[in-house]
Amino acid sequence: MAAEPALRALSKMRSLILDDTVLVRAVASGRIRGQETTYKRVELRYVDLKAGRHLQVTAYDDTQAHTSNHAAGADARDAVDDLLEMPFANWHVETLTEQHQVKITRKQEAFVHTSAREETAEPERGHDKPKERLLPESDPVLVALGISDATGKVKPTRQAKYRQVEEFVRLLDAAITEALGKGNLRKPTADDPLRIVDLGCGNAYLTFAAHRYLSSVRGLPVRLIGVDVKEQSAQHNSEVAEQLGIAEQTDFRVGTIGAAELPEDPEVVLALHACDTATDEALARAVHWNAALVLAAPCCHHDISAQLRRNPTPSPYSMLTRHGILRERFADTMTDALRASLLRLQGYKVEVMEFVESQHTPRNTLLRAVRTGGKVSGGSVRKEYDALVEMWQIRPKLAELLED
Repeated sequence: MAAEPALRALSKMRSLILDDTVLVRAVASGRIRGQETTYKRVELRYVDLKAGRHLQVTAYDDTQAHTSNHAAGADARDAVDDLLEMPFANWHVETLTEQHQVKITRKQEAFVHTSAREETAEPERGHDKPKERLLPESDPVLVALGISDATGKVKPTRQAKYRQVEEFVRLLDAAITEALGKGNLRKPTADDPLRIVDLGCGNAYLTFAAHRYLSSVRGLPVRLIGVDVKEQSAQHNSEVAEQLGIAEQTDFRVGTIGAAELPEDPEVVLALHACDTATDEALARAVHWNAALVLAAPCCHHDISAQLRRNPTPSPYSMLTRHGILRERFADTMTDALRASLLRLQGYKVEVMEFVESQHTPRNTLLRAVRTGGKVSGGSVRKEYDALVEMWQIRPKLAELLED
């Protein structure tokens, strides 16, 4: 397979993509080494709307899909040209009769492989495709958790919980895939399964969903431990594990996050809606264990809020703390910003993202941290952190726990 200039290869793909009579689907993914793309993956296909034929572009980032429709013609050309300018490393273009694979190198060379279809394809022009679910409504874990009824339909009163489960699994799937791909997380085996702990697991809706998806859908060997202070939760969760036939792969324990003792250090730490400084305790334990991946969805943020009430507000920011509701929201943002900064200082790459849409729950922030290196002793991250806590005269609980 001989190389050719990337511009020439992409120009050929452009012509195919813009021909609404032959294109079945096009997909752009990956990134050229040393460059960054706005999206992880982009899918293109033509759909027939009331307003006529449009090019539908679905772009995926780390957390969600963004769909836009562009009228065939000038609008579609502009959308395609914008995408072709992005440094995607791979293009897969399917037409009625052929499939084209294009690989772009950082030297702007393209390797193109074209193969003929055995049968002429039939493009799907409908625009109301059902959303692909990682865990279908009828999945046994959803029935066991009471989210779906015996017929495999989500109960009307549990729709919000189902959306929360689905979005969490989607984020976990992306995080696991990226960590495995970059070597930050080892590939588990049957003899040495992936070790996951959920700190403050409660009734373990998300715990069970994570186990089900990773083990049954992804096929990854998993050993999961849930920790919660309530004896009732541990008993309930153990019964659900028995019902699902996964009791040997799970272990639910009674105890506090700070005092949790595990047989081996976990590689993945979950802390989902642990209240106030319990999230800090979970993050501190994750750092202590050198966990490769941490997913934390903080709940209430009382600690920093109380400190803001006690301490004088630095000028000229008094308007941020004068009103109670604004002070609470500001405290939420500052708390999670400080947590992210402290984790970065401990050698983690940290992303703060939306967990589920805000109309479904007000507690919709997720911290995703991947261990990439050793502690950071200086630099801009340390300077920014020190300046912020000094200005506001606050002491984050996570900082105290990490020092201890």
